Amino acid sequence: MKRTAEVVIVGGGCMGASVAYHLTRRGVTDIVLVEREKMLATGSTGRNAGGVRHQFSNAANIRLSIESIAFLEHFADEVGHPIDFHQDGYLFLLSSPSSVETFRKNVALQRSLGVDVEWIDGAVAARLAPGLNAGGVAAATFCQRDGIADPNGVTMGFAKAAQAAGVSVERDTEVTAIRVESSRVAAVETTRGTIETRIVVNAAGPYARQIGRMAGPRGIVVPVDPYRRHIFIAAAPNQPPAWPASRIMVIDFETTFYFHREGAGLLFGMGDPSETPTFDTTVQWDFLPQVIDVAVKRLPALADASISHAWAGLYEVTPDANPLIGPAHEVGGFFLINGFSGHGFQHSPAAGRILADVIVGRDPQFDLAPFSLERFASGVASGERDMV
Repeated sequence: MKRTAEVVIVGGGCMGASVAYHLTRRGVTDIVLVEREKMLATGSTGRNAGGVRHQFSNAANIRLSIESIAFLEHFADEVGHPIDFHQDGYLFLLSSPSSVETFRKNVALQRSLGVDVEWIDGAVAARLAPGLNAGGVAAATFCQRDGIADPNGVTMGFAKAAQAAGVSVERDTEVTAIRVESSRVAAVETTRGTIETRIVVNAAGPYARQIGRMAGPRGIVVPVDPYRRHIFIAAAPNQPPAWPASRIMVIDFETTFYFHREGAGLLFGMGDPSETPTFDTTVQWDFLPQVIDVAVKRLPALADASISHAWAGLYEVTPDANPLIGPAHEVGGFFLINGFSGHGFQHSPAAGRILADVIVGRDPQFDLAPFSLERFASGVASGERDMV
């Protein structure tokens, strides 16, 4: 392992790989990317549903989506590696007057930023997603350019291109300390030795708080907590299943139940409002009946389907559900790209580009105030309302 580097990136998920890739495009190649697991993209990146959407309530997140989705549409040309990307759209189902009012404002904001979002009724929603029971749906929104991408393919595409440019990727290597001298990053200590460096990127996903604590004698408070989210895969019955043939992502906003086709089967999940912060990714099978109770009301075919497998991953959540992107000013050379609250994978192309610009001293052409660590000093800022 290298003993010196211009930049050390902690975390080999989509964020760390994206930052590494974009730094190389800015001439910085003396980089070590450190991943604690034996493979990249096996943490939160590899355990998400792969959704990519423009439909957010916060203007800064919509702008991240606009840039990121445009990048994914040309990923093979830009990065040199093909990815699996299906733009069959996102469909949000709204059942309460308050949700309808909230989404009217959201759609107006999205359209003002150039996003083509349709406002539709339940009947149209049912035609877009065959098998859907649209009973009780007062309205819905649909964006055709939203879709499903392959998290592993995107992460490995970034990582392989970065390695080809000279980045060193160290797997099965855990960061144990970050040495700070005169209020500046000086070195990263790992289970395989020390790397002298002046710049550290905290891209540790749900472990961002722990990495922050390592930065100097007082540490940096990174307000990110891990929350478990389950994903279940239903196997298709012998006859053609009564669910969409496309990969359209359907989200019942009131319950957070969502689904999309995955191969011949169906991927689905739902948030657990009683979940508390945890690093436990054990599948809680006693949660499945709660999901099924909601699921069969929206997609009746699930009542006859069998569950082939399931997994649980971690959302890295901030108090306002907006990410942290930029420097931690208490310690020079310490940068954050954390807390994406369930929408990190889809924003990794833009977020990585923005942070790379900040690190090399370029103007990122992006207002980072909604993503600054300092926003929490005077209380929780106005962040993202539509975390699903």
